[in-house]
Amino acid sequence: MLLVLAVVVAGFSVAEPMRVASASMSPTYELGDEVLVGKLAQLAGTPQRGDVVVFHEPHTGTLTLKRVAAVGGDELGIEDGLLIVNGEPVNEPYLDLGSVDGAYFGPVHVPAGHVFVLGDARAGSVDSRTFGVVAEDDVVGRVLLRLWPHRSTTQSAARTERPPTRFSPGVARG
Repeated sequence: MLLVLAVVVAGFSVAEPMRVASASMSPTYELGDEVLVGKLAQLAGTPQRGDVVVFHEPHTGTLTLKRVAAVGGDELGIEDGLLIVNGEPVNEPYLDLGSVDGAYFGPVHVPAGHVFVLGDARAGSVDSRTFGVVAEDDVVGRVLLRLWPHRSTTQSAARTERPPTRFSPGVARG
């Protein structure tokens, strides 16, 4: 019994299932999707631009899921809804174009040891534009894969009843 408990505890320290609790990462991850989050540095690594990460939101500590838009040393801005990093426009094929407004933001310099995160559904996302940069130490891990529902990140799927699972996933706001 202790061996089983040790294996379960060790497993959750390496990777943990979590449920997406908002629609701000749509269409990549929808409300109710379940994802596997790699928590060890070997699985998660240093956050890179484009990674979808789970982190403790500054000031509240709430677990949140967003995409890394810029890393330490980068300068970021949004011009007419277009993400600009270090003076170059960023190709973002994962964006929900219907949720991109003509907003302007920045420029912002991201300090070393921090990341700037954005939701894929930009117009409705509470992200670094609201709460500021996130310390790399507050990043819990990187999303490795979607556990449920089984679909590609570019395919829209109708919501159905969630199948029974053997775990109690953590909840991460999208």
